[in-house]
Amino acid sequence: MSLAEKRIFILTTHEFEDTELTYPQIRLKEECADVKIVAPKKETLRGKHGQLIEPHMNLEEALTKPLPDCLIIPGGYAPDKLRTNGKALELVRKIYKNDKIIAAICHGPQVLISAGILEGKHVTCYKAIKDDVINAGAIYADKSVIKDENIITSRHPGDLPNFCEQIIKALSK
Repeated sequence: MSLAEKRIFILTTHEFEDTELTYPQIRLKEECADVKIVAPKKETLRGKHGQLIEPHMNLEEALTKPLPDCLIIPGGYAPDKLRTNGKALELVRKIYKNDKIIAAICHGPQVLISAGILEGKHVTCYKAIKDDVINAGAIYADKSVIKDENIITSRHPGDLPNFCEQIIKALSK
């Protein structure tokens, strides 16, 4: 299976969960997808565990590009920072309204909460934000991965194989 025609943005900022960014990045590149890192600023970012990454574009640039087929939001402390960024929320809403895939893992659903797109959706997340997703109107379940229409969610790094498998399956349709 090849995702050669598929464009994927990974939205993050400082203190991302290292494996939740790199695992999908590598796995989707293995499927020949075009994977780009998007951040508020085009500056070197440091993960929670010290990994350094260089974003391909900032949010302003991302908002001028054709929409990706999928937006991935890794966890860590980055989502708590992104959820207050108006351009990040604009990007999420634009992708959601155009029925593109949005995949969030761990604390990533915090951005979806602030974008106002979780009401009535079946989701999972890291246990520390379970009450937040419920209070946002989502229907929570403690499962490895959940797909509800164009939203895919997972709980933590241990779910990465299932998370990526679900993203690949959704992009292959």
